[in-house]
Amino acid sequence: MKILVTGGLGFIGSHTVVELQNKGYEVVIIDNCSNSSPDVIKGIRNITGKDLIFEKFDLREKDKIKEFFKRHNDIEGVIHFAASKAVGESVEKPLLYYENNVSTLVYILQQLADKTSASFIFSSSCTVYGQADELPITEDAPVKVAESPYGNTKQIGEEIIRDTCKVYPAIKAIALRYFNPIGAHPSAEIGELPIGVPQNLIPFITQTAIGLREQLSVFGDDYPTTDGTCIRDYIHVVDLAKAHVVALQRLLEGKNTSNYEVFNVGTGTGSSVLEVIQSFEKVSDQKLNYKIAEKREGDITAAYADTTKANNELGWSAKSSLDDSLSSAWKWEQKIRS
Repeated sequence: MKILVTGGLGFIGSHTVVELQNKGYEVVIIDNCSNSSPDVIKGIRNITGKDLIFEKFDLREKDKIKEFFKRHNDIEGVIHFAASKAVGESVEKPLLYYENNVSTLVYILQQLADKTSASFIFSSSCTVYGQADELPITEDAPVKVAESPYGNTKQIGEEIIRDTCKVYPAIKAIALRYFNPIGAHPSAEIGELPIGVPQNLIPFITQTAIGLREQLSVFGDDYPTTDGTCIRDYIHVVDLAKAHVVALQRLLEGKNTSNYEVFNVGTGTGSSVLEVIQSFEKVSDQKLNYKIAEKREGDITAAYADTTKANNELGWSAKSSLDDSLSSAWKWEQKIRS
């Protein structure tokens, strides 16, 4: 069975490709390598011992998408990761984010609308909840006005998919609202490798520890939390990848209860930035050089998941601890800098 993974050479995408291949799926990747590298394919092959199909192009090129689906008319499922993903950058470049994250989604759904059956997994985000009124966050929590253009593109994306599924019943979709993916594959063959200055906390931590960055900035220490720093739900990327596979299987096996479903994917535990730093220092035996900096526009105080729905309906739960995740991230950082 052939599955398309857009953004399949990226951090979450590559780990999901591994889990798909481990389950016997044939994988086709589309990636423009704007924040990834074709070298990731070697890491995937080293882990699974299997080949894959890779096509390099930008999903904003609508004609290329049409031509791709003509050649690969036997694709039965799509997992859609390809998108710009940095909150701070989205505030500075909103039009880029709307073009990359919204128009490309529409182009893919247009191709699926012609199929007799199509399963679609959407890479959504807990940012759709904004600063939730209650913690942990359930799927029933209200979707608030987005704090950033990035968050808004995920809200819009979900609305587009929901409306599409109403009109095209052959399309079955699940939006996975995941929290903060971290870590790397335990083999250290693949992991998070941002191009340029990292936008996410963990690669900045590991790059600071390895000496690539002089100092880590902790953005704000006066939030209404135990230690004044932001709280997030940090989930190991392999756990997250496995959630995508079980969600896809749910659709392919017809176990979905409606044509459009939403699931939170997290650990259910919140950790502050300072707690993450302390955990990293413990597992790595490294002392981090960090400073307190001004708050960033678009950041919320706290977000962590209620995963009851995913646990019960998908039969999925996160297995790795924060220490496990940070240890694997450090192992990956050490390997790529050696």
